[in-house]
Amino acid sequence: MTLQVKNIDTFYGTSHILHHVSLEIADRELYAVLGRNGAGKTTLLRSITGTNPPKLGAVLLDGVEITHLKSHQRTWLGVSYVPQGREIIPDITVAENIYVALLGKGRRRDQVPGFVFDYFPALKPLAAQKGGTLSGGQQQQLAIARALVQEPKLLLMDEPTEGLQPSVVEEIDAIIKRIPTERNCAVLLVEQNLDFVRDITQRFAILETGRIVVNGTIDQLSPEVVQRHLAV
Repeated sequence: MTLQVKNIDTFYGTSHILHHVSLEIADRELYAVLGRNGAGKTTLLRSITGTNPPKLGAVLLDGVEITHLKSHQRTWLGVSYVPQGREIIPDITVAENIYVALLGKGRRRDQVPGFVFDYFPALKPLAAQKGGTLSGGQQQQLAIARALVQEPKLLLMDEPTEGLQPSVVEEIDAIIKRIPTERNCAVLLVEQNLDFVRDITQRFAILETGRIVVNGTIDQLSPEVVQRHLAV
């Protein structure tokens, strides 16, 4: 089991956001967390990365408890994060954005790993271009590449298709499908695009006001479940 989240409670200040949340993600599994805006999805990811750790409960990676580790320590152990909004560093180049990610794992930082341009050929001619000049789709590819060069055991992705045109979503879809087997990595993604979720994931959970109210295999994400828990 790559990830185990056990009965975590997470707060922002005095606001109680997550309530006794538990989930497990198997090795090389693609898993989706769904929910309406404000349900606690990003807080769950931040609880796993350590940017907003839970006050109660436990988070385990490959059976090792990481609940109270700092974010950079979790990165070293194998947790990488593609944040909502991508957070590309705008004033440095594509290659330099990747070097910064490599620095986070103490790896050589003067050469882009070869697999990056296999996954993202569109980035190769842009390697010397500033990150802030890229299109939204190019920035999303760079954000995923930046996470993958850290060789994660668990890749967390927050709204990877947000704001992208359909052709770019198809490219991201194909890339994410390759990650579990080719990079030996489990993927946990938060996503609103249900067609995308149904196409790439094996299991899902739905958060509602900080609690998991439904979980199951992706074929159980029925129209009735969507209408009850996700429709706005």
